[in-house]
Amino acid sequence: MADFDLTQLPTRAPASARKAATKRANKKLRQELVELQDRLYAEGRHSVLIILQGMDASGKDGLIRRVFSGINPQGVRVYSFKEPTETELAHDFLWRIHQQTPARGMMQVFNRSQYEDVLITRVEGLIDDAEARRRFTAINNFEKLLQQAGTTVLKFYLHVSEEEQLGRLQERVTDPDKRWKYEAGDEKKASQRPAYRAMYEDVFRHCSPASCPWHIVPADQNWYKAHVVAQTLRDTLVALDMQYPTIKKAKK
Repeated sequence: MADFDLTQLPTRAPASARKAATKRANKKLRQELVELQDRLYAEGRHSVLIILQGMDASGKDGLIRRVFSGINPQGVRVYSFKEPTETELAHDFLWRIHQQTPARGMMQVFNRSQYEDVLITRVEGLIDDAEARRRFTAINNFEKLLQQAGTTVLKFYLHVSEEEQLGRLQERVTDPDKRWKYEAGDEKKASQRPAYRAMYEDVFRHCSPASCPWHIVPADQNWYKAHVVAQTLRDTLVALDMQYPTIKKAKK
C-alpha cells in the first residue's frame, strides 16, 4: 500500500448492490454468526479480535449493533477506548490495549484501538514522526504476538464521505434521539479530516501485513457496511474449521 490514497476509494456500495436483498443476506449472516460463535466458544482453541476505526460519525456503534445483535453475550465483549487515564499514561501505550484482548473461545470488538495512539496523537502534535514509526513497529509486533497465541485479528476502517460525515454530525445537534452522541469538539474533528486522512493512510502503509491487512469498508450506507463486516467475519470463522469437542470415554 505504498501509494495508498483514501480519496480514490468508494464510500458507497457498488451499483450492483441492492438494499433489500443485502438486508435479507445480512439476516442470514447473523444466524450463521450465532452458530459459528457457539463453535468458537465450545472448541476453546481460537479467539477473534475485531478492530473498528474510522472518522468521527463513521458509524462504529451502529455497526456493532447490526452485526453482533443476537450473538450470545457470554461469548462477545465490546470495549471502547477513550482518552487514556493517568494510570494508563504511566505505562507504555499498549499496556491498556493488551488487557482487553480476547481469551480463547471469545470474540472481542474494539471500538477504536491502539491505532488512536498513532492517529490523534500525531494530529494534535503529541508525538513526532520518529515516535510514530517506533509505534508502528510495536503495533505490528503486538498483533503478530496475538496471532501466534491463536487470536485472529480483523481490522476494519469505516470509510465515510465528507458529506455523509457532516450530515451525521449535524443530526447530533438537530435530532433529539441522537443528541446524546454530541461531544464538544465534533466540529473541530470534522475540520481536521484532511489531517486524519493523511495519518490513516500512513497507518495503512505501515501496519497492513498480509497476515493482518486492513479492510476498507464503504460506510455511507449502514446496510452495506454491516454486510461487508459480517461477511468477512463469517468467512474468517468458517476458515478456522472449528469443531465441537467430542466426549472422551472414561477408561475402564
